[in-house]
Order: sequence, then structure tokens, then C-alpha cells
Amino acid sequence: MLTSKALKAELLLLVAAVIWGFAFAAQRVGMDYVGPFTYNGARFVLGALALLPLLWLGRRAASRPRARSKRAMLGGGLLAGLVLFAGASLQQVGIVYTTAGKAGFVTGLYVVIVPLLGLLWGQRTPGMTWAGAVLAAVGLYLLTVTDGFTLAEGDGLVLVGAFFWAAHVLLIGRLSGRYVEPVLLACLQFSVCAVLSLIVALATEPVTLQGLEAAALPILYGGLLSVGVAYTLQVVAQRDAPPAHAAIILSLETVFAVLAGWLWLNETLTERGLFGCGLMFAGMLLSQWGVDRSASSEAGAVVAPAPSADKRG
Repeated sequence: MLTSKALKAELLLLVAAVIWGFAFAAQRVGMDYVGPFTYNGARFVLGALALLPLLWLGRRAASRPRARSKRAMLGGGLLAGLVLFAGASLQQVGIVYTTAGKAGFVTGLYVVIVPLLGLLWGQRTPGMTWAGAVLAAVGLYLLTVTDGFTLAEGDGLVLVGAFFWAAHVLLIGRLSGRYVEPVLLACLQFSVCAVLSLIVALATEPVTLQGLEAAALPILYGGLLSVGVAYTLQVVAQRDAPPAHAAIILSLETVFAVLAGWLWLNETLTERGLFGCGLMFAGMLLSQWGVDRSASSEAGAVVAPAPSADKRG
């Protein structure tokens, strides 16, 4: 039975899932005024700035910071930022050609991909995770493939991006154990992603003050709410919420992405697409359940970390 503290933590995680789900609609709206790299550059700049107060408070609270190599810290932040840039770019470009709801569900597949990629590190993947992956793959087909085996351009880009999100989760899991201040690592990777996005934007897109002003609300939502507020909620809530519960609650962002697309953008899904969404969601839950059961009964099983805010819109 959940304690009041755990229940409060799970409610905070639910709020974070709502913010991240609706962020897909904000990303889509932002594309009406600026290019995908301009949008990403602006929102990740805001996201990095939003973490500065947390970084300052964390340093004040730390009594004796553990010695660490500045070179290793910068190297970890650079590598994480590069992977984040790849995932965010593929998602943002892909969302131009697909709906917010479909982008949310396809991106959510990284929850299933994480333990599968863990095989590359010799980690064990539970049978439930394989079953969840099969369900998710069938659901993905029903949701995105409408003509034979042809995957729509936008859906394909978002799907490739999901593999980068999964790689990013595994990378952050390895790096976070080496640093006392995970917020600093997050701030570094956001900064790297912002700089790379702005460089590409200046080279390939028309960046105008008028466009940025018109896209101000979607950019503010993506930078401050999605990255700043939701990230803070996740960090605070996961201190008390069971990891498996956290992962399942945060995966609800896919449902809220569809809801946001329907409410804000008048997007609709066919019965086939809705059935595909249901299978994908069931696959995500089954995968997480299998990981949790295996982790509690077998040593060395791969545990998929709960989703992190840096991959949200």
C-alpha cells in the first residue's frame, strides 16, 4: 500500500507526464513559425537556464562534493549532448510530417528499446520485455504503416530518434553514477544540444526575430515547462516513488500527446490507429512490468531507467 509520501510523488510524476505529452503539440505549433533547429536551439537554451537555480541550490546544499575530473565531466556532458542533439533533431524534423499524437507514441517506444539495447552490454532481457516489444512493434505497424510496408517519412524519423533516446537513457544511467550533481550534467548536455541546434539553424534556416516572437509561447512551453518544471518534478518525485511505478506513470505522456493533438490541433486517429496505440501502450507497460519482476527476482537483469525530461518537447 502506498504511503502518503509515495502517493504525492506519483501525482507529481503524473503532472510531469501531462506536461511532456502536451509538449508534442507545442512542438508542432512552433513549426508554423520557425524551423526545427531554431525551435530546439531556443528551447534548450531556456531549459539550461531554467536549471541554473537548481544547480546553485544543489551546490549550497552539498557539504563535501566528491572530487571529480573536470575533463571527465565535460566529456560526459559533451557526449550526452551529442546523443541528445541527434534524438531531438530527428524528433523535431519528423514531427513536421506527422501528428503530435503519433510522434508521442513512436517516441515512447524507447521505453521498450532501452532493455533491448542493453543486450549490447551483455545484460539480460526478461521474456516479458520481448513480449512487450512484439506488441509494440505490431501497434507501431497499425499506427504508422498505411500502404504496404511503407513507413511515412515523419514517422520513420521519429522512430530512428527513439533509438537515440534509448541510447541516451543508457548513457545517462552510466554517467550519473560518476557525478555528485546530476543537474550539472543535465545543464551541460542541454547547453551542448542548444549550441549545436543553433549552429545548424543559422546555417540552414531563416532565423528571424519575427519568427521567434510568433513562436514565443511554444518555445517557452518547451523550454521552461517541459524541461525546467517537469524535470524538477521528476527529480523531486523519484526520491519517493517506486522506480517501476515512475516509469509506467511517465509513459502516460504518449496518451496525453494524443489528447493534446486532438484538443489543440484537431488531430484524429482512425480505429486502426487507435488500436495500434493501445497495443503500443500495452507493450510499454508489459515491458516495464517484466523488467521490474526480473529485477526483483534475478541479479543482473537490465532495469530500464525511468524516462527523463531532456527528451521531451
